[in-house]
Amino acid sequence: MTDSRPILFIIGILMSTMALAMCLPAVADAAVYNPDWEVFALGAAFTLLVGVMLMLTARSSNRTLNQRQAFVLTCLSWTMIPAFAALPFAFSEMELSYTDAFFEAMSGITTTGATVLTGLDFAPPGILLWRALLQWLGGIGIIGVAIAILPMLQVGGMQLFRMESSDRSEKVIPRAGQLIAYIGFIYLGMTVLCTMAYWMAGMTGFEAVAHAMTTISTGGFSTSDQSLGQFASPAVDAVAVVFMILGSLPFVLFLRAVRGNPGALWRDSQVRWFLSITAIAVAIMTILLYDGRDIGFVHAVRLAAVNGISVLTGTGFATADYGLWGGFTVTLFLFLIFVGGCAGSTTGGIKIFRIQVLYATAVTQIRQLLEPHGVFIAYYNGKPITDSITDSVMIFFFLYVVTFAAIATGLGLMGLDFLSAISGAATAISNVGPGLGDVIGPAGTFISLPDGAKWLLSLGMLLGRLELFTVLVMLAPTFWRR
Repeated sequence: MTDSRPILFIIGILMSTMALAMCLPAVADAAVYNPDWEVFALGAAFTLLVGVMLMLTARSSNRTLNQRQAFVLTCLSWTMIPAFAALPFAFSEMELSYTDAFFEAMSGITTTGATVLTGLDFAPPGILLWRALLQWLGGIGIIGVAIAILPMLQVGGMQLFRMESSDRSEKVIPRAGQLIAYIGFIYLGMTVLCTMAYWMAGMTGFEAVAHAMTTISTGGFSTSDQSLGQFASPAVDAVAVVFMILGSLPFVLFLRAVRGNPGALWRDSQVRWFLSITAIAVAIMTILLYDGRDIGFVHAVRLAAVNGISVLTGTGFATADYGLWGGFTVTLFLFLIFVGGCAGSTTGGIKIFRIQVLYATAVTQIRQLLEPHGVFIAYYNGKPITDSITDSVMIFFFLYVVTFAAIATGLGLMGLDFLSAISGAATAISNVGPGLGDVIGPAGTFISLPDGAKWLLSLGMLLGRLELFTVLVMLAPTFWRR
């Protein structure tokens, strides 16, 4: 049997941390005499009690994790945190059912950005701050998992980014902990810079803080039902574009840049591919809006940049209902939903490096067909791609397609129309947020969906955030055998 004590101890630490985070929205509500401060205070007390109990009962001299324990810890922590984070939503004046509350919490912690809430312009500050905090904490959590856990577990080709040649987790985790601490300071610093930029662009202090947390984490929760469209400000849009892109780049490379190697970002082929895809997508959308919809060139660039980059990075902000921009644009947006950003960032989706590996492998296979006796090797960032990485990426891509099809089919069986089912499955597994169409598009919410669809989408968000393998491997009976 797997020793559960290290797992429960770490989960206790995470629960206690979340309990402390709940105190911030409690203070925000108390400052404006909103009675919801009591909900957050009681939720924090209950969550802290559970966290401390787990730490006390699971104390052990063993602080290392083997591979099986790492899988269990990752899945269990990303399930328990939204389960407790949903309590303030369920008992606040928003009066959500637990299903809706869990959906909102899962969307927040996975930085998906899909919401069931309306009337955000009049919502109490505690709820708005809690939504932003969940995404901000989820963002740094995602980076931590991508750096420390997924490479060790050899999930979906993430072993490309392993920090040690050894697979022994007791060597990897301590170094990863130090690395995540340094990256945490960079993450916090970028959040502060984004806050200042939003404030200078015309937001209030509270709006700037909330939007900065959801921009850096590429989460997309806003303080208004109209998202960034509420501000109708070119300056706000420009800030969002810059920091959405920054949040989609590998944070390890930011650390290298801070340590005196600023060229590391541009030398990384994944970054160059991401920026190239971004530029091409924005250019295509700009041309479509300028030529086809009689929109001025500057305004077309602004609309294309904010909304296109928001979908590509999985942020989910919107300044317009892009579902009304025509069939080709909707198709392009559906494609961008799947792409995502770079590995080691806060974004979801397939990730750029996997597209690169698949492309390099395909080119190599074609050349091999043309010259059967030749020897051709696929490369990533100047290094040969091993067969294990190629196999891992191809299996990930296959599972990604199968999971997307299964979720879309399930949504269709629950009564959703074709576009809502397809885009809903895509946006959940890619952690983007808004879907396409009138129901769950940028002008709608997920509130009207049946409860079964919300639970299925919540599962999709979890699968997408943990890169599929981490969850699906636990369904195999052999995983639980010694």
